[in-house]
Amino acid sequence: MQKLISYLFIGVTMLSFSCKKGDADKEQNGQEVATSSDSLQLREPLPSDEAHLKNIRQLTFGGNNAEAYFSFDNTRLILQSDYQKWGVKCDQIFNMDILQAMTDTIMPPMVSTGFGRTTCSFFLPDGKQILYASTHLVDSNCPPVPEYVQGGPYLWPIYSSYDIFIADVNGTIKKQLTNEPGYDAEATVSPKGDKIVFTSDRSGDLELYTMDMDGSNVIQITDELGYDGGAFFSPDGSKLVFRASRPKTKEEVKMYKDYLSRGLVAPTNMEIFICNTDGSDLRQVTNLGKANWAPYYHPAGKKIIFASNHEAERGFAFQLYLINEDGTGLEKVTSESNFNAFPMFSYDGKKLVFSSNRNNGGTHDTNVFIADWKD
Repeated sequence: MQKLISYLFIGVTMLSFSCKKGDADKEQNGQEVATSSDSLQLREPLPSDEAHLKNIRQLTFGGNNAEAYFSFDNTRLILQSDYQKWGVKCDQIFNMDILQAMTDTIMPPMVSTGFGRTTCSFFLPDGKQILYASTHLVDSNCPPVPEYVQGGPYLWPIYSSYDIFIADVNGTIKKQLTNEPGYDAEATVSPKGDKIVFTSDRSGDLELYTMDMDGSNVIQITDELGYDGGAFFSPDGSKLVFRASRPKTKEEVKMYKDYLSRGLVAPTNMEIFICNTDGSDLRQVTNLGKANWAPYYHPAGKKIIFASNHEAERGFAFQLYLINEDGTGLEKVTSESNFNAFPMFSYDGKKLVFSSNRNNGGTHDTNVFIADWKD
């Protein structure tokens, strides 16, 4: 399962819990926020006035822009975008200066090939190279999005044509890191600069793996049935935080395996887990129900920020939350708009970058925002 925001919007728009833009949003302080019809809660909502976020700046202004991650020197972002005014038909990878906002005519340099579909980019420690997953070796065209079946679940495609590549910041591919049959994507780099974690279905299930920076020494980290993905290292490089589904009943197991055999995942029931980088001491952090995903460690290494729709009656109302490693101290971080996800702290802990559909003029656009972080 790749972390592509465009699929999220397509899927949830079709489902019964989707937002209807005619009555779902209204303007408040110049930003899109959910009306009462879309903010019905299953429990008392956690208070949030976005007090952790100061000096919020919008960096993109159209299309679906997501998974924006800092360079190790905190000056640039690597992100994926499908903004057609930048000349792309589906997600490609772009390298952005955090001080320069993009427009229809001002676009960051594209560092992927422009062919196929890409996902999950990340800077290497030297700041001169990036890694990302791409389908371009199999087909130069964008792969098809799964057809929605009326009344069926929202599904993510698991393209078997994804492999992981290293390229320089000019877009020249330097190395192909994976070459196994099936899905290889969702790669991120340890702050120590020695390991890469990624998701693969090479075992027959979607599991986490680590490898050295040159693609060697591949080690399987997880082995429980269910999707394990979207992993990031802790600040000291000793742990992994990730999202996972854990089908339990015969019906859940059968459905999961059936979808996986067709290159699909239903991501509507996921929780946050942590483990050591060798897979030991695996622990479930959240037990909130619904979709809890896009986790990232707080710079102090004791808390985790993540996206969740657990408070929403409808599925498409994702906010950011903080939680302690032991599952206590849940705190709501965002409250503006009905979608906030893909958070990452800068390596110095001073800033947070995230994707949101706030201030999108009533469209389905998701843009990148950056803010000063206040503990």
